Amino acid sequence: MKDDIRGQLLQSIDIKTRALERCVESVEKAARLLIDCFQRGGTVYICGNGGSAADAQHVAGELVGRFRINRQALPCLALTTDSSIMTAVANDFDFEEVFARQVSAFAHPGDCLIALSTSGNATNVLKAAAVARKSKCTVIAFTGETGGQLKELADCLVAAPSDQTPRIQEVHITLLHIICGLIEKTMFQS
Repeated sequence: MKDDIRGQLLQSIDIKTRALERCVESVEKAARLLIDCFQRGGTVYICGNGGSAADAQHVAGELVGRFRINRQALPCLALTTDSSIMTAVANDFDFEEVFARQVSAFAHPGDCLIALSTSGNATNVLKAAAVARKSKCTVIAFTGETGGQLKELADCLVAAPSDQTPRIQEVHITLLHIICGLIEKTMFQS
């Protein structure tokens, strides 16, 4: 077991080292887009499935609550949290529409959608990104190495340098934490 533990940790370190080499510019771009959105009075929406849904809720909590400093709340909503909306849309339409329907209802031009999909091919996330684009929202996609179909809908693509879901999610939450810190530093500590 110890060898497996060491191997998993080394693999995680390796992928984060590759993220350091490949993702700095896209993370900076994503942070700037989100800061611009908030400074214009826009709202950020986040969606994803499974572990990415948990990351969506986690990041929304960091932005609405606080990350490192006490400051004003930032308008951010995880589209994964309202079980009544999600089950109504899934039942009355299709599960593929659970995020797109919410984007259609809430998002305005100048808002931002963070679309999380390790494959870049989750149909419900793709549909949300397409509706966001039609609504003149900025789309920031967090995916795995290839970007999948989501890269075509993204204004900014942050592609974790891996094809393994757990490693991709580890990179995503690390980079999203970095972005939360950049937002706070730029907006509230400058």
